[in-house]
Amino acid sequence: MSLRRLALPVAVLLLAGCGGQRAHGTARVWITRDRGSAVLFTGRVPAGITAMQALDRVAKVKTRYGGRFVQSIDGLSGSLSAQRDWFYFVNGIEGDRSAAEYRLHPGDLEWWDYRSWRHAMSVPVVIGAFPEPFLHGYDGSWRPTRVVYEPGARRAAQAIARVVHGQVAPLTPELPPNVNVVLVHRGVGPSSIAIGRPPTAPVLLSLTPRDALRLAREPSLVRFRYQGVP
Repeated sequence: MSLRRLALPVAVLLLAGCGGQRAHGTARVWITRDRGSAVLFTGRVPAGITAMQALDRVAKVKTRYGGRFVQSIDGLSGSLSAQRDWFYFVNGIEGDRSAAEYRLHPGDLEWWDYRSWRHAMSVPVVIGAFPEPFLHGYDGSWRPTRVVYEPGARRAAQAIARVVHGQVAPLTPELPPNVNVVLVHRGVGPSSIAIGRPPTAPVLLSLTPRDALRLAREPSLVRFRYQGVP
């Protein structure tokens, strides 16, 4: 084979590797308002672009602070007087940087929600992207998941473990460190989700056996919700 015939494929490979911005696969984008109660858009975008670029592909966006933060989406604008603004999550975890700086990984779920911040400016993690963040984590920082259960809740733990790709074990006095935990408990308290130190700390999802079985059968049951299982 001649050097000239080799030159073109080599050049293509070099260009594909430049900048580190290309990625195989896709990511999803959701746009909602009022803590997910109204769904405005759902769709897919290529992975490898920034969260801001992805949003700009699917909606009309106005930004502020030099393009680093979103002011309005499709005419719905943040308001200091009304104490309402746009907030975004990746795989259910609140973004810790400008959307212009976050680059989407394959399988990521980028979720924008327009809501009041009167009572809570920051919501570190939400349940509405389930089974995220257990499948992909945040910014590529995936960690394993342990599904622990109280006596009498093993069957529910095994069912939900298949959805979050977790290992099942009986509950011990101390939760395992540095892993995401799904706790299937026998108490009367409601199901909830929390995160240690955002955005890359372990996530704790606490479920009743009934909710664990329902989510295992229908993961979309909590879609677009901030907290709780309906």
